[in-house]
Amino acid sequence: MEVVEGIGICFAVILGAVLFLFVRRALVTRSGGIIRLSVRTTTVLDGRGWSPGFGRFVGDELRWYRMFSFAVRPRRVLRRDGLTVERRRLPEGQERLSMPADWVILRCTTGHLPVEIAMARSTVTGFLSWLEAAPPGAASPRLAAQDWPAA
Repeated sequence: MEVVEGIGICFAVILGAVLFLFVRRALVTRSGGIIRLSVRTTTVLDGRGWSPGFGRFVGDELRWYRMFSFAVRPRRVLRRDGLTVERRRLPEGQERLSMPADWVILRCTTGHLPVEIAMARSTVTGFLSWLEAAPPGAASPRLAAQDWPAA
């Protein structure tokens, strides 16, 4: 009987964890302004290190949440005033296996730190519009490369 109770407890814990993930996502996404977004968290292996998640636009911030995480707070926050897009490219090598075919990778800098983000091609236009939509007096060149390849 102890084995059956142990299996039941394990099943309840797993079910509770999955339920928490769904509730967390529903709470974060309830107010809209959400995009599917992957962030490269490590560059140790070439073409790897991408973590899927979703981004939420809140004022001058893009808050990135990991897809499969129990954290309620965003994993990374990108502020519009310190973010510059340096380069735009298509997925290469191993990256093509880890993300959808219509995604584009943007290499950005925030302060002096580089960050790579990947999103759907249709989302890039909205992201760049948000990035350029700074309040009056705060305008600065945010797009470093204007001769991006057609993606």
